Amino acid sequence: MTNGAANNSPATNILWIGAYTPDGGGRADGIGAVRAHLDGSLEWLGTAVEAQSPSFVAVHPTLPVVYAAAEQRGKVQAYRRQGEAALEAHGEPQLAGEATCHVAVDPHGRFVTAACWRDGQVLLYELDSDGGMTRRFPAAPSVDPHAALPPGSPRQSRAHASLMLLDGRIMTTDLGHDTLRIWTYQAGAGLVADHEVVLPYGSGPRHLVQHPNGNVFIVSEYSVEVFVVRPEAGTYELVFRGPATAGGSQQGDSAAEICLGPQGTFAYAGVRGSNLISVLEVAGDGTELIPVKDFDSGGNWPRHHMIRGNLLHVAHERSHNIATFELDPITGLPGPIRHTVHVPSPTAVVAAG
Repeated sequence: MTNGAANNSPATNILWIGAYTPDGGGRADGIGAVRAHLDGSLEWLGTAVEAQSPSFVAVHPTLPVVYAAAEQRGKVQAYRRQGEAALEAHGEPQLAGEATCHVAVDPHGRFVTAACWRDGQVLLYELDSDGGMTRRFPAAPSVDPHAALPPGSPRQSRAHASLMLLDGRIMTTDLGHDTLRIWTYQAGAGLVADHEVVLPYGSGPRHLVQHPNGNVFIVSEYSVEVFVVRPEAGTYELVFRGPATAGGSQQGDSAAEICLGPQGTFAYAGVRGSNLISVLEVAGDGTELIPVKDFDSGGNWPRHHMIRGNLLHVAHERSHNIATFELDPITGLPGPIRHTVHVPSPTAVVAAG
């Protein structure tokens, strides 16, 4: 199995589970830990550390340190790994913004970014040599590029995710202002605005992933679409807009996550409400995303999903399970559910290393 060898060592076969605790309407006690076995099954190991609604987690590239967004508390906390599947607080929690929903780590270990859904803040925390968070830098607030359009009433900025780009810059999404904001990192100053890409009014860009060719794929929560932006002479431009699903979205649907398959020939978008994962072909030399087939996600409210090797793991917030599918390397399509494991209120699934 492709991912079996990759997951064979204790350092790499653990998945951290972001979740909602009772303060966020969930049933978890904190960050969860799951062991991935060679046969593709997952084993729930329990709570790695008690934490308040750690709805998204990110892992330091070289150190045994994990960062979590305490969504309901508006903070970011670092944790140090202890043994195989336990974590302990590493330093004091850092103030973020309202509804801190996403964290991401610089691939060189210099900083962590946080995105805040309720007030639109984007923040950067510089890291010391031990992975601890030090100086905090709020980025410049977003200005709605659609403010002059009907209905014309002010809209709230709602930052939702950060992506570390291959060229060293950072791209963030703003659901409320329908924008992608591109930043550069300046030591001692934080995020410096570079430029932004304006997406259609009401689309709601949520999560994003970069293809090896440099193009960035975005899934929109509100309009349930996918977009492709391409860097041209250092500036990203919108080159594609299309549906995120083969069968179209239904009332009450909202897209949640997008990720790439192992060869970069397919992308996978999750849609809550209809509870499906859509397989999209990466076409046009990486400038188009064409829906191929939708399939049942294996639970209720697929909040997040990830691919390791040829296995797709889908975390379902409301049915409290992670469903695992094996993907065909040629067609990109999944077989039947290979395994499911009970996990309380999962909102993110991230490899420990």
